[in-house]
Amino acid sequence: MVRQGDVVTLPRLGSSWRVQELLGQGGQGSVHLVRAVDGSQRQLALKWYAPSKVMRTQHDAITALVQRGSPSPAFLWPLDIISAPDSFGYVMPLRPAGFIGLGDLLRGRVDVGVSIALRICVGLSDAFLKLHSLGLCYRDISLGNIMFDPGDGRVIICDNDNVGLDGTEGVVLGTRRFMAPEIVRGDALPSIQTDLHSLAVIIFYVLMIGHPLLGRREALYACIDEAAEKELFGDKAVFVFDPATAVNAPDPVAQEAMVANWEILPAPLRALFTRAFTSGLIRPEDRVRESAWRKDLAAALDRVVACSGCAAENSLSVSGTSRCWHCGTELHVDLTLTVGRSRVLVGSGAQVTQHHIRHDYAVCRPVGTFVKHPQRDVWGLRNVSSQPWQARVPGHAMVEVVPDRAIAMLPGTQVDFGPATGLVEATTQ
Repeated sequence: MVRQGDVVTLPRLGSSWRVQELLGQGGQGSVHLVRAVDGSQRQLALKWYAPSKVMRTQHDAITALVQRGSPSPAFLWPLDIISAPDSFGYVMPLRPAGFIGLGDLLRGRVDVGVSIALRICVGLSDAFLKLHSLGLCYRDISLGNIMFDPGDGRVIICDNDNVGLDGTEGVVLGTRRFMAPEIVRGDALPSIQTDLHSLAVIIFYVLMIGHPLLGRREALYACIDEAAEKELFGDKAVFVFDPATAVNAPDPVAQEAMVANWEILPAPLRALFTRAFTSGLIRPEDRVRESAWRKDLAAALDRVVACSGCAAENSLSVSGTSRCWHCGTELHVDLTLTVGRSRVLVGSGAQVTQHHIRHDYAVCRPVGTFVKHPQRDVWGLRNVSSQPWQARVPGHAMVEVVPDRAIAMLPGTQVDFGPATGLVEATTQ
């Protein structure tokens, strides 16, 4: 075991680190803070396995992850491995300050708007696409392994010692409520295809605040034990919004929020969920790919504006006209800003992000925010990036928009962001 004050050497990083306080302890071992002894104040987290939990296969798998490198900054990926006669450990980045568990959102301990919820889901879809593109599967996508920043929706994914090559056996099967039906039944081991089911469950949880397979049928069981879970999530799994049957429809009272969220969910996302939890429950090849989630979630985010009556966020229809889900105020947006493949509604709370100008799905990095003129009924786009833009309002010469300045959003306004150009257009009715 490692103890506070011990100095460990990281062979790959070629540096020595002193073990600091205990950060957490679980069934596999303990996690400690470690600080570089070179005076740089660099810090990492060290997960040290209890001797009774040490397996050679786990050591080899983590060594392979260290050598491969992280597929995305969203993963708290193993950076180096330390071996001892009776055990081993690995270091990874520390959890950033301000991040909280995704379970806190679903338990109502923190409240976020539509835009943050969508950013969480885009970030998860993008991260797991990058993981899967390397031929790796996560094996245990669940609430306990995901954290997010409630301020901007950035996500981090923990416990990456579960990751392994697709098609190989690991040490975990997953968390039952997030397992694909074939794993629950005992017919398959975790894979990229089963990860896709787990990802869909997580996205549904975040947007709907409930489980996609837990509706009225849950009340038929006196106790949700292993046998009940095998039926609800395996043998007899039924989507709560299955268009072919209402046998497991949400309880209109106990699951009122889920029903309301489904009604205002953009149609493309409803279609993806329906596919994921109908044919996707039976045929793994029908499951929704991460790229499809990422695309339609980002499109829904482009259509989020705040209600002028109550400030609640809404993801509007393609026409830019709807009613606020919270207060019923009629919402109408007159303008869109087309940047590359994206059309962003011009309105309160909407943003132009790095994703729009680089098409990299970095939806949590704003480069411009829409602001209303204090005296006139005119919207502007304020530059919140570190680089100047070039812009032209119809009938005027080209101007430079330096950071913290805004340019008027009028039909025909063109904004050169550098990597991409935007054009303001009137919404089509």
